[in-house]
Amino acid sequence: MTDTSALFSHESPDAVIAYRRGVPVTAQRFLADATRVAQSLPPGEHVLNVCLDRYRFTIGLAACLMTGRVSLLPSTHTPEVIRQLLEFAPDVFCLTDEPACAIELPRFLYPPDLHGGIVPWRVPRIPSAQLAAIVFTSGSTGTPLPYRKTWGRLARCVRDGAPRLGLLDGRSHTLIGTVPPQHMYGFESTVLLALLSGNAFSAERPFYPADIGAAVGAVPQPRALISTPIHLRTLLADGIELPPVDLIVSATAPLALELAHEVEATFRAPLLEIYGSTETGQIATRRTAESLSWHLWPAVRLDASDGAVFAHGGHVEQRTAMCDVLEILNDEEFLLHGRTADLVNVAGKRSSFAYLNTQLNAIPGVIDGAFFLRDAASAGRTGVARLAAVVVAPSLSAAQLTEQLRRRIDPVFLPRPLLLVDRLPRNATGKLPQQALLAFAERHLKANGAQA
Repeated sequence: MTDTSALFSHESPDAVIAYRRGVPVTAQRFLADATRVAQSLPPGEHVLNVCLDRYRFTIGLAACLMTGRVSLLPSTHTPEVIRQLLEFAPDVFCLTDEPACAIELPRFLYPPDLHGGIVPWRVPRIPSAQLAAIVFTSGSTGTPLPYRKTWGRLARCVRDGAPRLGLLDGRSHTLIGTVPPQHMYGFESTVLLALLSGNAFSAERPFYPADIGAAVGAVPQPRALISTPIHLRTLLADGIELPPVDLIVSATAPLALELAHEVEATFRAPLLEIYGSTETGQIATRRTAESLSWHLWPAVRLDASDGAVFAHGGHVEQRTAMCDVLEILNDEEFLLHGRTADLVNVAGKRSSFAYLNTQLNAIPGVIDGAFFLRDAASAGRTGVARLAAVVVAPSLSAAQLTEQLRRRIDPVFLPRPLLLVDRLPRNATGKLPQQALLAFAERHLKANGAQA
């Protein structure tokens, strides 16, 4: 008999599975919508689901699972990535809810009107071994590298994680996400987590502080805000009066201890940080304000070999080398010391970008900032690669920032130049791609006639 797992764990047809613009959507309605979209999908095994509305994305995902299709989740949708995606899966088509979608693939527009009769109440069961999604990371050559995700392992990941987040306490929580559902973190924590833990999700994807506040206030308590360090920092800087939340979750970038304390004090809710990767999915969590150590998901283990740390067991599809410097404390705990590619050496002295960025962002008045290494070709007359930084700090001058940094870091790591900007080129998940940062800084230097 084939091992299967339910598409969603809401046992009653009247259970609320989502909220759209504050209006509850029942599991019965969700099942009917997913069935109708499944019946409408064009031929093709592989689907690029770019629906902006989180509910429509989730319906598209459910329709693919019900029909044996595979959702492709690349990190970006640039023309070059789309070209490579088409080479990888020639039958791929794009599921979108935007009529003006410009992605160069055969497109299927999400049906604007799904009203119709209710289908019989029977929660679909998906074979655990069924390939549900292929996620992509960019390799050293820039070519997306595929990682296969089976339904059973995805389900196990979020079901093992739900108790760690306090989301299996018998109450129906509502998850509000500031991250897109196409990103691995948003996929697991705002879509799958709601479906497979009996909770509900908000269809909105708010970005600005006022929109986040409105999205939180539009759904009932208990509420969990699924966010990122940059979004949380922006919320604090804006001074918004956020409606009460019962839990805040953060991922995608390291969370500074000072920020964790400030978030918990301001919003009066526990903040839990998730650790994972595209390759492994989520594997650990910690309450950053209280502990430096990370606690692994049940049955997930780490081991060190040949100078690297590998994750395996539990929901992890295959033994995977981690791209971070991890210190294993015991079978269930570890410390995170930064990325393996994070170290920087200047004049024989070593530091890390994580440490430098933490010191920069801890300066009062700094809203956002990041160090980076300019390559020798663009570093001016000396031809020597050196540190630079871009900073959003409207109330401070470059001289004031430099003086503050001088008190916090070794002078050899002071950024030259230090660029004051209105914003950083972060992507939808709050990450700061290195190539985007370098291009952004060079454009800023040329536009202002700055000298390196």
